[in-house]
Amino acid sequence: MLVIASAAAIVAGWAIERRLAPMPLLAGLAALVFGTLTLVLHDKSFVKMKLTFVDGVLALLLFGGLLAGRQPLKSVLGATLTLPDQAWRTLTIRYGLFFAVCAVANEVVWRTQSDARWAMFRLVLLGAALLFSLAQTPYLMKHMPTPAEEPVTPEPPDPGF
Repeated sequence: MLVIASAAAIVAGWAIERRLAPMPLLAGLAALVFGTLTLVLHDKSFVKMKLTFVDGVLALLLFGGLLAGRQPLKSVLGATLTLPDQAWRTLTIRYGLFFAVCAVANEVVWRTQSDARWAMFRLVLLGAALLFSLAQTPYLMKHMPTPAEEPVTPEPPDPGF
């Protein structure tokens, strides 16, 4: 069911927006590939590997972007947040480390624990992701410009109608 839903979400995203958002595309393609492998090979290990793959790819993309002199997190979230480049860099490093730790932790847990413990770990990891993101709020607030610092764009002249 997840494989079908992922395919439908990717197609719907393209049909509605005429573009593919990077995060849903990565998650959707991973669900399609790993879900299909699970179904075809009758091996639930692929479902467990998907989390390692997605988190690992996210960590690599974030760190790779920094090494290439880019701000990958800014390119994804820059339309919603205004931050100085150094703050974007710090957030990118933090999220890159978070995703790398999640990938390693998932790999260790799924290979050493029962299916029930891995499922519980998966839920804990979801909560950890939420808490990690919330923990970034003070940093974001510290670096967001105040209304007095934001550039003011002049309004066009009134045509007099």
